[in-house]
Amino acid sequence: MNGKPPRRLVSTESPFEKQAGYSRAIVSGDFCFVSGTTGYDYTTMQMPDSVEDQTRNALATIKQTLEQAGFAISDVVRVQYTLTDAGLVERVFAVVGETFGEIRPAATMVIAGLIKPEMKVEIEVTAHRPS
Repeated sequence: MNGKPPRRLVSTESPFEKQAGYSRAIVSGDFCFVSGTTGYDYTTMQMPDSVEDQTRNALATIKQTLEQAGFAISDVVRVQYTLTDAGLVERVFAVVGETFGEIRPAATMVIAGLIKPEMKVEIEVTAHRPS
């Protein structure tokens, strides 16, 4: 072994992972890096219309991914929110506050376009497992 922590790929079996050549998450040592996650409902492969539902779906996928990787949502230390419209910020805050209100990770919010017009929010997190 070269002294580096082992690197483990985590997949949620989304068809986008193979198509775009990425992993839902990477575990490296005590860290888990979760890719940007949009609001698809992966059971139906539908994108809800409301930004609140998209945010809830993204957070549910992130939580499931973290658990699959051996982490908890409370291990999140960094989050980046990407929204397509600044007018959505308060609506997203209401939903993410339910999940991260007590955890209070370091955060960044960016207003930018996403790859499909129906996408309104994308969330990326980094988690650190306490030693």
